[in-house]
Amino acid sequence: MSIRRARSLRRTMTEAEKQLWRRLRSERLEGFKFRRQHPLGRYVLDFFCEKAKLVIEIDGSQHADMVDVDLVRTRWLESRGCRVLRFWNNDVLQKTDAVLEAILAALSAAPHPARLRRATLSPKERVSGGGGAP
Repeated sequence: MSIRRARSLRRTMTEAEKQLWRRLRSERLEGFKFRRQHPLGRYVLDFFCEKAKLVIEIDGSQHADMVDVDLVRTRWLESRGCRVLRFWNNDVLQKTDAVLEAILAALSAAPHPARLRRATLSPKERVSGGGGAP
């Protein structure tokens, strides 16, 4: 997935994505840095904390029909050491604090960013996935 596509998606975020981004940006969540609409391999991730290798996906109602596609994507991300959390748009909009608590719980299982070294993914992997995307 191209960087140009990721930039385009940043400009057309859903209301749920915008609301969650306001809470994640600028290391507001326990000092963890998140990127929005981050390209990794052939995918663009809604939110990605590189240091914790945590992917957050916000799904709309159309995702109910995309379970198989999402499973392939999740398995590919997990094969690269990432953990994937999925939330419905409505949950982000109506239960934001509960969503943030779930994200914090996942982050607490990872070392704090201050104790981690520089990013482990090479620039090529961040953009191309190292050529291993299915």
